[in-house]
Amino acid sequence: MAARACGVMIENDSDHREEVADRMSRIRTLAPASGMVAAGVIAALTLAGCSSAPSATASPSLPTPALTTPTATIAPSGTVLQQVFVNVVNKVRPSVVEISTSSGLGSGVVFDAQGDIVTNAHVVGTATQFQVTYFTGQTVTGSLVGTYPADDLAVIKASPSNGVTPATFADSSKLQVGDITLAIGNPLGLASSVTEGIVSFTGRTVPEGNGVVLPDVVQTSADINPGNSGGALVNIDGQVIGIPTLAASDPQLGGGAAPGIGFALPSNVAKLIAGQLVSQGKVTNGGRATVGITGTNSVNQAGQPGGVIVRTVQPGGPAANAGMHTGDVIVQINGQQTPSLSLLHGILAGLSAGSASVTIVHRNGSQQTVPVSLTNLPG
Repeated sequence: MAARACGVMIENDSDHREEVADRMSRIRTLAPASGMVAAGVIAALTLAGCSSAPSATASPSLPTPALTTPTATIAPSGTVLQQVFVNVVNKVRPSVVEISTSSGLGSGVVFDAQGDIVTNAHVVGTATQFQVTYFTGQTVTGSLVGTYPADDLAVIKASPSNGVTPATFADSSKLQVGDITLAIGNPLGLASSVTEGIVSFTGRTVPEGNGVVLPDVVQTSADINPGNSGGALVNIDGQVIGIPTLAASDPQLGGGAAPGIGFALPSNVAKLIAGQLVSQGKVTNGGRATVGITGTNSVNQAGQPGGVIVRTVQPGGPAANAGMHTGDVIVQINGQQTPSLSLLHGILAGLSAGSASVTIVHRNGSQQTVPVSLTNLPG
C-alpha cells in the first residue's frame, strides 16, 4: 500500500516528476563503488521514495550511485566441470546393476555384450542364483559363472530383454594420485547412487580378512558404503578404473567406517580375472604366486609376531618340493620379513610364478634359506 501511495504522489506532481528525472539522469552517470555501497543506496532510495516531497531549499544535484542488484554467477570453468560430471554419470549408470541374494545385496558392472557382470566374490557368497536389477528397473535372474576369492572377484551372467550396456574399462596402471573419481553403485540399497572423490593412493596392499590379501588396490576418497561393493569406480572420462570393495574401519570409532578411505580393485586386475572366468570358468593365471602351504601366525618368546607356522604342505607343491614340513616357520621371502600370515600373503600377492628364496626355522631351531619354485595361485 505504501509503495502504491508513493507512486500516486509522484504521478500527480509534474514539477516533482521533472525534478526526479533530473536527479536520475545524474545518478546514471555514476558507477557503484561496491556491492555493499549499492545495497545501502537501494535501501536509501526505497525510504526516500516513501517520504514527502522535497522542500524548495533542498538541493536536487547531490550525486547518488546507480542502482544495481548483485547476482551470483558460476564461473565458466565450474559449469563445464559440472556438466562433465553429469555426462559421466549418465554414461555409466546403465552399466551398473544391483545384485540381490538371500543374504544381502551389492553392485555389479556389465563386463561385456553377452551379459557377463563382474562383481565381488563376497557379494555373491555361496549363492549360484541372483536377482539382477538394471538401471531401467528391469529385474531378471542371473547365474554364477565363477569366482576367484583370492582377489575377491566373481562373474555372474544375466540377460535382460532390452539388452545390456557394457562398461568401458581403463588402464589402471596409468592412474595418478589426484585423479577425479566417481563411485557408482547401490549403497544401503539406494539404487544408482553416486559419490565423488579423488585417487588418494595407488599400489596399496590391504588385508581383507579370512586369509585374503588384496594387492595393488586403488585408495579413493569417494565414499564407499555397504552395497557399493562390486560397483564401478570411474574416471572423468566415464571409464571404470576399479571395483569398489572395501572401506577402511577405525577402531576408535568402534570399528565403524573411516570417512573418505575406501579401496577398489584396479581395473586391470578385474579385466584379467573376469576375462578368464568368462572364457574358461576358472582362473589359471591370477598374476600372483603361491608357496603351497596353509599356515598360522607364530609368536616368539617376547610375545611378538615370529613368522608363519606351516600347518599343511600341498603334496607336489612348491613348499613340498623345497623340503618344507609341517611345523617349520617361514620368516622371510626374498629377504622380506614375514612376521604374519597376512604379510606373507601380501608379499606373495606381489610375486609371479618363478624362483624365490624362502628362509625357514625348523622345529629344532635351526635356520635355513631354500630355493622355492613358486607357482600361480589357482582359482
